[in-house]
Amino acid sequence: MQAKIIGTGSYVPKKVVSNEMLESLMDTNDEWIKTRTGIEKRRISEEENTSVLCGKAAQSILDKAGVAAEEIDLIIVATMSPDYLSPSTACLVQDFLGAKQGMAFDISAACSGFIYALSVAEKMLQSGGFRYALVLGGEVMSKIINWEDRSTAVLFGDGAGGVLLERTDHEGSFLGEDIHADGSRGLALTTGSLAVQNPYSSQKELNDVFLKMEGRAIFDFAIRSVPQSIRTVAEAANLSLSDITRIIPHQANSRIIQAIAKKLKIPNEQFALNIANYGNTSAASIPILLDELVTAGELTLGTKEKIILTGFGGGLTWGSMLIQL
Repeated sequence: MQAKIIGTGSYVPKKVVSNEMLESLMDTNDEWIKTRTGIEKRRISEEENTSVLCGKAAQSILDKAGVAAEEIDLIIVATMSPDYLSPSTACLVQDFLGAKQGMAFDISAACSGFIYALSVAEKMLQSGGFRYALVLGGEVMSKIINWEDRSTAVLFGDGAGGVLLERTDHEGSFLGEDIHADGSRGLALTTGSLAVQNPYSSQKELNDVFLKMEGRAIFDFAIRSVPQSIRTVAEAANLSLSDITRIIPHQANSRIIQAIAKKLKIPNEQFALNIANYGNTSAASIPILLDELVTAGELTLGTKEKIILTGFGGGLTWGSMLIQL
């Protein structure tokens, strides 16, 4: 048994926040942001929380695929900005959709989360116990950003995207993967710190919701780890990178993606980009971009085009998947 991608979808909030709009909040300007990140604008949620973004993305997937919510056996949401620690965002999405049967749970792997979630869902469908799985990446990064810290506030946006997987007895979509974590470097990107606070604790730490990132460390990690991961999945399938239609990377920073392309000695154009319009949407960035490419007709499900999805971020985590559409 295999797992096949039969649908894509995405949803972003209506509020567009341009670089110029940030000038009233912090010491920054449009040229500074574009030069360093490639970002021109981002979508920011005014009221919708992560589960709502994910729920609307999921509904768009089901509508396009012609599958009823009641048929979904499994929902996995990758997020680092959940509505609650409990219930999971996936359980809230299940209720939003009216998907009354099956399992629902979250995965926390930051910007690699969608890759991790896809890997888990594929194995669960291969087990034979599930027919349809929704795999979603969704974030409301705006609620965990310190809007006075320009080193992080200019980078992130909100949104959600995902895919629908179906179990099949025929050829599936997943041809290979290379997924890793290195917790020894995990404190290079943190958010949602919960200190030990109780009547018996002598600790004086305070809870801290805001995201903190060592930008240089993340940059160096990405350009060292991601090219090797991309090579690994291609070589394991006896493919060269020229056999890959598109590489869909996590949209962290255009300079990081350009550096990865340079290390791989392939054209920048082989990497798909939409960071200018959405910023870094963490676990949502890969599925939003995948859905845009499918919707625009640049990629087509069922054509057996080969693409690589690659994510990297907090944990530290990173991973790549070779997909046959």
